[in-house]
Amino acid sequence: MGIRKFIGDKKFYKTLLLVALPIVLQNGITSFVSLLDNIMVGQVGTEQMSGVAIANQLIFVFNLCIFGGLSGAGIFTSQFHGAGNPDGVRQTFRFKLIVCGILSVVFLTVFNLFDEQLISLYLHESDGTEDLAMTLMYSKEYFKIMMFGLIPFAITMSYVGTLRETGHTMLPMIAGIAAVLVNLVFNWLLIFGNLGFPELGVNGAAIATVLSRFVELAIVVLWTHINHEKAPFIKGAYKGFHIDRSLTKQIIKKGTPLMLNEMLWSIGTTTIIQCYSMRGLTAIAAINISSTLSNLFNIVMMAMGNTVAIIVGNLLGAGKMDEAKETDTKIIATSFISCFIIGCLLFILAPLFPGLYNTTDDVRELAATFLRISACIMPIQAINHGCYFTLRSGGKTFITFLFDSAFIWIICIPPAYCMANFTTLSVVAMYIIVQCFEFIKSVGGITLVKKGIWLNNMVAENK
Repeated sequence: MGIRKFIGDKKFYKTLLLVALPIVLQNGITSFVSLLDNIMVGQVGTEQMSGVAIANQLIFVFNLCIFGGLSGAGIFTSQFHGAGNPDGVRQTFRFKLIVCGILSVVFLTVFNLFDEQLISLYLHESDGTEDLAMTLMYSKEYFKIMMFGLIPFAITMSYVGTLRETGHTMLPMIAGIAAVLVNLVFNWLLIFGNLGFPELGVNGAAIATVLSRFVELAIVVLWTHINHEKAPFIKGAYKGFHIDRSLTKQIIKKGTPLMLNEMLWSIGTTTIIQCYSMRGLTAIAAINISSTLSNLFNIVMMAMGNTVAIIVGNLLGAGKMDEAKETDTKIIATSFISCFIIGCLLFILAPLFPGLYNTTDDVRELAATFLRISACIMPIQAINHGCYFTLRSGGKTFITFLFDSAFIWIICIPPAYCMANFTTLSVVAMYIIVQCFEFIKSVGGITLVKKGIWLNNMVAENK
C-alpha cells in the first residue's frame, strides 16, 4: 500500500473534521484567550507574571489528575456509545462524578495546608530576596482565589468528557467559547480597573478565571439536562447512583493506571520546570511565555489526540478492528503533517511574540529560543500524542502509564535534576536535552501501535 495507507478518502477527512474541528476551535479560542490573559498579567510586571505561572503549575497538576481520573471511565463511555448502550454510558458518567468529588477534596486540602511550601519550591535565593518575596506574595494571593474554581472545573469535565465521547462536540465548544470570553472581559476590567471596576492586578485575573469556570459549568449542565433526548445518559443519572460492581472493577482496573499516569506525568512536568527554575526567575518567566504561546500552536495536536479517543474508541466498541487500525494510522499521519507545517510557522514567528510582554530583554530572548526549540520538536510530539491515545482507546492503560509517566520519571527527570544541581549548563542547553528525549519516546510509541496490541473491544460482555 505504501504511502496510501497514511492518506484517507473524502469520507475519512469529513468525519475527521466533524469531530476534530469543534475541538480545535474550542482549544484555539481557549489558548488564544489564555495568551491574552498571560499578556495582560505580563503587563503588570515580571514578579506578578512569575507568581501566576508558579500557581498555575500547581493548578495544572490538579487539572491533569482530573483528566486522568476521568480517562478510565471515558474509554468505556466511548465504547458503550459505539455499542449503543446508553445505560453503560450513564454508569460511567456517575463514576466520573464520584472520582471528581474525591480528587477535589484531596487537592483542596493539600493546597490549603501547604500552599506556601509548594510555591517556594520554585523560588531560589539566587534571584534576589526582594523579588522572591514579591513573587511568593503574588502567587499565594492568586492561588487562594483560583481554588474556588477547582470544583466547578471538575464537574464540567465530567459532563464535557461524556458529551464528547458520545459524539456531542459542539456544545462543549460553545460553552468553552463563552467561558473564555467571560474570562477575557473580566481580565480587562479587573486587572487594570477599567470602566470603574477596581484595579486588582493578578487577583483580578484569578477572579475572572473562577467566574468563567462557573459560566462554563452552567451552560454545559443546563444544556445536557434540557436536551436529554440528545444526551440520553442524563435520564435518571442522579437516581440511586447505581454502578454495576463488575463495571466498577473494570474501570478501576483500567482507570487507575491512567489516573496515576496523569498525576505522575503532571508532577514530573512541574518537577522539570522546577529544575529550570534553578537558573532564576528569568527562566520561569521565559518558560511561562513560551509554554503559553506553544499551547496556542499545539491545538491541532491536542485535538487529534481527542479525535483518536473518540473515533477509534467508537470503532473498537463496534467491533470494527480493521477499520479502527486503518483510521488510527491516518489520523496520526494527518497530525504529524499538520504539526510539521505549524512548527515551521512557529519557528519563523517565534521572535515576535515575546515582545508583547512588559518584561526584560533577557526574558524575551530566552522565551523566543524556547519557542524555536518547541517548534522543532512539535511533529515528534504529535506522533507521541497520537500513540498515547491509541493505546489508551484500546484499554492498554498500564502500557500508557509506562509510555508516559515512567518515561518522564526514569528518562527525563534524572538528567534534568543532575544538570540543574551538579552542572553549570545554561537553561537553554537543559531544555534542548530534555526535549530531545521525545525522539526516544516516539520509537517506542510507533512500535507498540504497529503491533496492534490496543485492538480490544472491552464492552462486548456489557452489551
